[in-house]
Amino acid sequence: MKEIRFDGRVAVVTGAGNGLGRSHALFLASRGAKVVVNDLGGTVAGTGGSRSVADAVVNEIKVAGGQAVANYDSVATEEGGRNIIKTALDAFGTVDILINNAGTVRDKTLAKMDLADFRALIDVHLMGAVYCSHAAWPTMRDKNFGRIVMTSSAAGLYGNHGHTNYGAAKMSLIGFMNALKEEGRKHNITVHAIAPMALTRMTEAITSPKIAQLLKPEFVTAAVAWFCAPENEETGHIIEAGAGYYAKVEVRESQGVLFGTDTVPTPEQIRDRYGEICDMSQAAPYANTSELMRRVFRLVAPK
Repeated sequence: MKEIRFDGRVAVVTGAGNGLGRSHALFLASRGAKVVVNDLGGTVAGTGGSRSVADAVVNEIKVAGGQAVANYDSVATEEGGRNIIKTALDAFGTVDILINNAGTVRDKTLAKMDLADFRALIDVHLMGAVYCSHAAWPTMRDKNFGRIVMTSSAAGLYGNHGHTNYGAAKMSLIGFMNALKEEGRKHNITVHAIAPMALTRMTEAITSPKIAQLLKPEFVTAAVAWFCAPENEETGHIIEAGAGYYAKVEVRESQGVLFGTDTVPTPEQIRDRYGEICDMSQAAPYANTSELMRRVFRLVAPK
């Protein structure tokens, strides 16, 4: 079996001081990648900071014979995103892989939440991925190669009580990925999303000891590394991963009901056929919006 290698590749991993990010950084380095270990070194809420967190991972990589440099910027600002990618360019001359992993949690129900906490998570999870991807994009486009991974969550894909800010931020990354993958196609830049199930600082307080021992970050890293592999030319996939379990997640659409375009249906007509509208037995995914629109217009305006 041919081993997946990253020799000569430069990888940027945000939030790489602990948990999933640390696991991603260590693995990529062990397979030959030069790694930028980004971490602010703050709390799970995003406050405070310490350079020692990123430095420790860099040292671990170097002791094992790999190459790595640290970056301590926050992903939550445009300047921070630029500086993170600049660290890769200054140290290693390029960037091939970007794993948008940095994240924070500030859990409360919406009724009890200060909206500053809502915005803070959007700034880190969504805008952090936007800032770093935007900064890395010109280099990836010019060299006609790039691998970008977003870190989503089941809390966004399916919902979770007390996670309106976190869920909104994580689901927004899917929209970002879906559009960005189309821009990357002609430049050999792939964009994927991982939905991890892992024991990290953000989940340890709510995870039972029995389950915790099953949720090693390395299980997630295996899928992330495949996303980043030069030979993997798929794009736009969402993979749920954790505890040895891996599954593709898709946005699918039912076959739908065509009322025709001569008259607008009444709410009562929608009600009476709502079961058919929601029937997912023949549901199908679409590669992009254009594919969906072509199907719809073939139905409503056949030649």
